[in-house]
Amino acid sequence: MSNFNQNNLAYSLSPYLQQHKNNPVHWQEWNEETLNFAQESSKLIFVSIGYATCHWCHVMASEAFSDQETADYLNENFVSIKIDREQRPDIDEYFMNFVTRSTGQGGWPLNVVISPDGKPFFGGTYFPHKPKHGLLPLKEVLKDARKWYEEHKNDLQEYTVKHEEEFLEKVEDTAIAQNMRRFFDEEFGGFGTQTKFPPHNTLLFLLNFYQETKSESAQEMILETLDAMANKGLHDHLQGGFYRYCVDREWVIPHFEKMLYDQAMLLWVYSLSFQLFKRDLDKVIAEKIVKNLSETFSDGDGLFYSAHDADTNHEEGGSYTWSEEELRNALSNDEFNQLSEVYRISKNGNFEGKNHLVKKEWKLKTDVEVEEHTSKLNEIETKLLSARKKRIQPFVDKKIVTSWNALTGIGLLMASRYLGSDEYKSMAFKVFDEIVKRHFAKEKLAHSSLEGTPQRQEFLEDYASVLLLATYLYEDVKDDREGKNYKDHIEEFLKKVNQFKIGNKNGVKWFGNIAAGDFRQIPANTFDHPTPSAVSLAEMAIFRVHKILEKDDLDLDYKALIQNDFHNLVAYYTKGRFHEIHSPERFAWSELPINSLFKNDKKYQDCTAFMCNEFKSKNELIDSFALEATKERSRVQS
Repeated sequence: MSNFNQNNLAYSLSPYLQQHKNNPVHWQEWNEETLNFAQESSKLIFVSIGYATCHWCHVMASEAFSDQETADYLNENFVSIKIDREQRPDIDEYFMNFVTRSTGQGGWPLNVVISPDGKPFFGGTYFPHKPKHGLLPLKEVLKDARKWYEEHKNDLQEYTVKHEEEFLEKVEDTAIAQNMRRFFDEEFGGFGTQTKFPPHNTLLFLLNFYQETKSESAQEMILETLDAMANKGLHDHLQGGFYRYCVDREWVIPHFEKMLYDQAMLLWVYSLSFQLFKRDLDKVIAEKIVKNLSETFSDGDGLFYSAHDADTNHEEGGSYTWSEEELRNALSNDEFNQLSEVYRISKNGNFEGKNHLVKKEWKLKTDVEVEEHTSKLNEIETKLLSARKKRIQPFVDKKIVTSWNALTGIGLLMASRYLGSDEYKSMAFKVFDEIVKRHFAKEKLAHSSLEGTPQRQEFLEDYASVLLLATYLYEDVKDDREGKNYKDHIEEFLKKVNQFKIGNKNGVKWFGNIAAGDFRQIPANTFDHPTPSAVSLAEMAIFRVHKILEKDDLDLDYKALIQNDFHNLVAYYTKGRFHEIHSPERFAWSELPINSLFKNDKKYQDCTAFMCNEFKSKNELIDSFALEATKERSRVQS
């Protein structure tokens, strides 16, 4: 029996919850015991949701949740529950849906007041402990919420999650990328004209579209966006990897947290881009992502931690930014001058008086100049990184999230295929093996673990992402015995994925979680941002599984552009824009289209556009890809 008159977060499996263990608020975890206590005590429940690397979560922790007067009010009148959104995506999805529909906006920290029996009626994001930025202090907000509840508690209704599905009108799939152009930032790259997130899923769609069509418009959107992300402020130029997003349209100043899923998705994207365009930049960026994963995300045993904090000692970007004086002290005069030729450096800086390294638009004339300059610049950057490592480093959330690790496995496998690295391939297989070993027990796949202890809840996103990884690994197995092993995994996880849906090909409804004692079953979100949604991952996995197991193909319609582009990629495949390659001998992956699946067979065949074309030899089959792309390009242009 828990003591609810104290803070009980010290032994949580969430690093985020542990960050709040010293608050004077009597925080509890979300579980049946806590919920039953609230109902028996007829106390309102204050739910606060965030994650370990969230800047404004830290601010609220240091202000309102550390304020004794606010804590006393909460402790007397509420049962206060802290939730890690990365650990409980089902609860986060439910309350985020409620808050965004109630207020028109959402974000983290997400704070909600619910009735003793679990009905939400008030919500918002950041609240200070004193009036600030035109916001009322948390204590006053809670007083108003209590008053409203006393007056309206008999009228409260259960809240049901609502997702508005927006399907495109029937369009030619060749026009999808043209329609995306309306959202493209022609001046700075990326999509939209405000905060810039890396558009992983849109880029994956465009890369596959380009593979089929050789569309110049798609190529321009891809390369301008990849260049902006690689050369400007989203990229950690010294250590590799990417920050979560940039706060400005020009991609200059990031929010400095690093998330595992961004590294996974961008490794996938840059690897495919290198395969299509053979640009050295794409290869370098992909290799730096893997280096960053190995150096700062790896748990040392094959899996990867969740995230790195944006803050260091409550200073955002503190580990990453430089004053001009710090740069001069770390480098010789010649080195500083050469660094200044490439990066924007000034006495006043570009972020709170310091310099976040962002590259200028600079070009050298000859290959020799480029090679010499790049070699010297690499030495300077290595020297700066060595100096940076001596600083206090950001907090690392060491939670192991299943779905994010599976996506990382896919990214590593794509890098191994197109960059030609056996090491990356071994890392990808190790990810799958460790997920199964550590997180899959008694036919249940844990969503996350901390220091070897897994959590119990089951989610569609985990089963779908692991299944998808298994379909890619299956193509790379060494022999028939290993192939059978992975086919067994594929069939097992396919059954698990199908447990999350009801209906048939005429209408399917997906659920994001399996109902447990402490929370209801909720519809799965379909929004592909920043990672593919659980539904889109399931659709892609099932599409590929059906190819492997020779089952009926899917038929999907397109949804809203930008918002649903991983789903749209699967839909594109179902329109025949996919190659099922049959051959008695292996291919180098660089010889095949990126939108393909390889199957060992006695014949040479390319099954695409709803027909199978047979060839006499491997070379004849390879030559056909270029011919088909030329035909498709003519169709698109016409």
